[in-house]
Amino acid sequence: MSEEVISRNFIEQEIDKDLAEGNYDHVCTRFPPEPNGYLHIGHAKSILLNYGLAEQYGGKFNLRFDDTNPTKEKTEFVESIIADVKWLGADYEDRLFFASNYFEKMYEGAVKLIKKGKAYVSDLTADEMREYRGTLTEAGKEDPNRNRSVEENLALFEAMRNGAFADGEKTLRAKIDMASPNMNMRDPIIYRVAHMSHHNTGDKWCIYPMYDYAHPIEDAEEGVTHSICTLEFEDHRPLYDWVLQELEYEMPPRQIEFAKMYLTNVVTGKRYIKKLVEEGIVDGWDDPRLVSIAALRRRGFTPESIRRFVDLCGVSKAQSSAEYSMLEYCIREDLKLKKPRMMAVLDPIKLVIDNYPEGETEELLVANNLENPELGSRKVPFGRELYIERDDFLEEPPKKYFRMFPGNEVRLMHAYFVKCTGCEKDENGSVTVVHGTYDPASRGGNSPDGRKVKGTIHWVNAQTAVSAQVRLYENIVDEEKGVYNEDGSLNLNPNSLTVLENCYMEPALKDAAVSESFQFVRQGFFCVDSRDSKPGEPVFNRIVSLKSSFVLPKG
Repeated sequence: MSEEVISRNFIEQEIDKDLAEGNYDHVCTRFPPEPNGYLHIGHAKSILLNYGLAEQYGGKFNLRFDDTNPTKEKTEFVESIIADVKWLGADYEDRLFFASNYFEKMYEGAVKLIKKGKAYVSDLTADEMREYRGTLTEAGKEDPNRNRSVEENLALFEAMRNGAFADGEKTLRAKIDMASPNMNMRDPIIYRVAHMSHHNTGDKWCIYPMYDYAHPIEDAEEGVTHSICTLEFEDHRPLYDWVLQELEYEMPPRQIEFAKMYLTNVVTGKRYIKKLVEEGIVDGWDDPRLVSIAALRRRGFTPESIRRFVDLCGVSKAQSSAEYSMLEYCIREDLKLKKPRMMAVLDPIKLVIDNYPEGETEELLVANNLENPELGSRKVPFGRELYIERDDFLEEPPKKYFRMFPGNEVRLMHAYFVKCTGCEKDENGSVTVVHGTYDPASRGGNSPDGRKVKGTIHWVNAQTAVSAQVRLYENIVDEEKGVYNEDGSLNLNPNSLTVLENCYMEPALKDAAVSESFQFVRQGFFCVDSRDSKPGEPVFNRIVSLKSSFVLPKG
């Protein structure tokens, strides 16, 4: 019997090699978000990849906030990120860190670089620095301050820390190579002056480290072995390694890059989402039309569905895009056997069964999910007056229309055969009430004489129905026209949100818990909104429709 061949992605292969060669005796990974916005679906891949690697190798996983830029950071974002990571199931235990906790260590590292002649204080403005930097085909020019003495640089850097200079007046630059073909190595800025209050350190600092300098120090201080980054950091890796080498860390972490996960026809840019929020086009960073993790959670997506989506996307070096329909496929697959199938009428019209006894109500025993008997059953009230979907009745139907029309018999789901006898109309000719008669012998939806009906429709009992608001979502952008207009603005879809009032549903849904989800038969999967629902007054978000355009690739 041959052994099963287990496929390893390229990151796993590199970690296997590092462990086999004794470069590391353990594995420690991290997810290092900047707290300047809410996380989106792309971040979920990084979270789950880093956590999954730590779990797979019996190692450790850190959640660390790269909070080195106080101009854009908020405690709100820190709290939202923590909630997202926990919800996805990435257990960082007690390993929560902040880059700002290492500010003193970073300052000491900068002093060390100055003493080694590897860093200097510059007087150049931002425009002058761009001019001196050169181009991809032309070497940069040396900073006029590049050869300041160690003593002068130490004094100036200390003065920077003590608030002697205005924002932008001085910077500290690494002294590397102004002729390097890698622009990131042309004496990059590692500290800038910024008189800003920080969410974690308050007003203690008026100089802040740059990301490319801070990141390797954070990794090294936390004992990270493998710094798993996205591809845009590949050109930054030489600087990452340079900082670790010059600061003489004994077991420096190793940076490995992978391709980001792109989702087609969605908005993930923080700048655009911030604008949508500020202009009131969406009701917050967790608006269910967005693909922030908080928005997906509020809409009703599950951690399991996100994990399956990430697994299907895979890990590679090649940039690729995933269709939104694949994400929808994952949530359908996760929910279809887990959730009860309830009846809800979103566009109601009354059906009166004229030969059903007036004033009587009976209870029908209904399976919660025919594909999963373990979910049990429930009792659903039935009576003379019901609500059905408006489009389940047509006075003059087209061919192959098998629902209610005068003279046609249909099956009321779980209940009886009903034959349509006619309708009532208002002064404008709009149908207001449908009438029919039922066959008492067809209880449960089957006729004892074996006659067949082609149409089955759902319903709710008018006397006991619960009225609720239902929200139907489409993509926030117009998929046919693309995400962006020629001027760079968002191509918004005016039909991205449809709010339906006075929808009617089974009484069991009245006390549905916040974030609880259900399948509404023939309608889709729905979730109780976590923000706007009140006790006894649920608001339902449609998670996804029942129809799918995505086909899972073979193999």
